Amino acid sequence: MVRTLLVSAALAFGAAGAAHAAEPIVGNWKTASGATAEIAPCGGAFCVTLKTGKHAGKRIGNLAGTAGSYSGEITDPESDKTYSGSGSVDGNSLKMKGCVLKVLCKSQTWTRL
Repeated sequence: MVRTLLVSAALAFGAAGAAHAAEPIVGNWKTASGATAEIAPCGGAFCVTLKTGKHAGKRIGNLAGTAGSYSGEITDPESDKTYSGSGSVDGNSLKMKGCVLKVLCKSQTWTRL
């Protein structure tokens, strides 16, 4: 009985991890500035962390969603200001968008590495 519960729990945990791994946003991306950003599962969302460049090691985003469409918060590493953000994956391109009051928006396209 205990063994059955452990196996069931392990399978359930593995399936949840596989769901995150299958998300198209997960991976390394070349940003518009040329730095590398890693997007990885964290909690129930995806964390965006710069891996190279002037701001290496800085977490600049937290996005939730599935199937190539994500929303959350994006931080401009230069100004350290956080904006409402979104991301959409199309093949090897990730369009990132940050907005103030959902009116003033800036977009960048990142490329999968």
